[in-house]
Amino acid sequence: MKSNKISMEKFRDEINKVDREIIRLLSDRRHLSEEVVKVKEISDRPIRDEKREEDLLINLIRTGKKYGLSSHFVTKIYQEIIEDSVKLQQKHLHKIQDGKSSGKKKAITIAIQGIEGSYSYLASQKYFSNYAGKLQFIKNDTFEEVVRAVENGAAEFAVLPIENTTSGGINEVYDLLLHTSLYIVGEETFPVNHCLVAVKDISIDNIEKIYAHYQAATQCSKFISSLKNCKVEYFSDTALSVKRIIEEKNTKYAAIASKEAALLFKVSVLAEGIANQTGNYTRFLIATRKPLPVDSRIPTKTSIVIATSHSPGALVNALSVFQQRKINMTKLESRPILGNPWEEMFYLDFEGNINDKNIEEAINELGPYTRFFKVLGCYPMEGFKRVKLSFDKILEETKKQKETSKQVEKETKIIIPKNYKLASRAYKKEDTIIKVKDVTIGGNNFVVMAGPCSVESADQISSCAAHAKENGVDILRGGCFKPRSSPYSFQGLGFEGLELLENAGKQNGMPVITEVLQINQIEGVLKHADILQIGARNMQNFSLLKEIGKTHKPIMLKR
Repeated sequence: MKSNKISMEKFRDEINKVDREIIRLLSDRRHLSEEVVKVKEISDRPIRDEKREEDLLINLIRTGKKYGLSSHFVTKIYQEIIEDSVKLQQKHLHKIQDGKSSGKKKAITIAIQGIEGSYSYLASQKYFSNYAGKLQFIKNDTFEEVVRAVENGAAEFAVLPIENTTSGGINEVYDLLLHTSLYIVGEETFPVNHCLVAVKDISIDNIEKIYAHYQAATQCSKFISSLKNCKVEYFSDTALSVKRIIEEKNTKYAAIASKEAALLFKVSVLAEGIANQTGNYTRFLIATRKPLPVDSRIPTKTSIVIATSHSPGALVNALSVFQQRKINMTKLESRPILGNPWEEMFYLDFEGNINDKNIEEAINELGPYTRFFKVLGCYPMEGFKRVKLSFDKILEETKKQKETSKQVEKETKIIIPKNYKLASRAYKKEDTIIKVKDVTIGGNNFVVMAGPCSVESADQISSCAAHAKENGVDILRGGCFKPRSSPYSFQGLGFEGLELLENAGKQNGMPVITEVLQINQIEGVLKHADILQIGARNMQNFSLLKEIGKTHKPIMLKR
């Protein structure tokens, strides 16, 4: 036993040495990226070279194979490294704050709503993580106080949540943006993992009261409704809710907050991931007193607010400017104009730098269609489009052949049967493109969906997923509900198998698809699967087809 213990400690020491060396090398690579961007800044060279990134990944995958490393493992690690390098270079060029002043490190003062451990606090730390200066937080009770703190000079930056993937836009912040003199200079999307936390680890069934921010309560409404005889009391901040249960010292009181807040305040996590939907994110805006120019090499977003005349087609005419200029709109939100019943202000986000000629001309063209116009900010886009490697180079040749064989269509008037509009090429000539996470289905893409007939165990689906990913599969499939002619045959693991399928997909960076057999399975499957399949046996189950058609996820019909 003693010799085994010594050998285990020896291996752990070796692993620790390797880990330290990996960290040192990552730091060296980062420093090289910092030197590279200095050269790019002087030479005006582009920040990204996607061809170089693709060649780099292919070479690394080839090297990894020599050492027995899977292509997915190598790609996953280096895509993170490349993304970090690109974002580091973008932030160097977009000099919000470098943390230095007269040779001394300068603190960054940030106004947030809430306290340490709140989502605004966590998002701020993430956004400003690359800056050398110390972060100082001015904590406020309301969003209005956050804005005023920056307007009057008490803070340099305001961090404000603007929208959530579950509960939608935050109206109070939209209204503040209309009247403030601050400018948006950045954005940060933060994953929201709502947890139920309490002073002690007790049964959820014993909880009598939950403290929660009203947005958090909305996002976790289904979980809350499942608790019997439990009241909800609203708080202005998730972290403050945790502080309250500590002050109350009542073991039957709980709060909805982040896991980070639970660790900060040293309370127990009773349940994780209690939001209505998985993949819950909040988008935050970073605002300051003066607009900051964005380097033309950085992918940029512009936010504006407009009001059109209260007449037919006024909004359509305004939005047509973006279509004609081929400018991609990423957000359209409306808010009522106070004092003018049934009239709206429209908040728009679109891709492009306000200093680009095309954007300047588009804004000029908007003028005749609006009676109010305000630029809220121009800032670097947070999203990062990773280079996706193709496993089959033949696709490129297939694409060329398809383009060569295209014929000019004659303009003829075609009578389209009403019953077939959704499936008719005469009604809609363009290919329908479906985006499922990082996978694009449709157009010239060839997509492979593969996996075991049925999910049987964690080891089985995990090894199948890894093998599928290594051989070019885009989407992982697996049966979780398996109807058999014999009641004694394996019927599938059900929702337990679906969770295993989802986890295997996440581990290997693949969306997942599984079959739905009954109406009462739809809601549960929606939480875990990215695509829902209807088998051949159910193609005449019209009740199931109608219900599944009401969902907002892609459906695959197996004819």
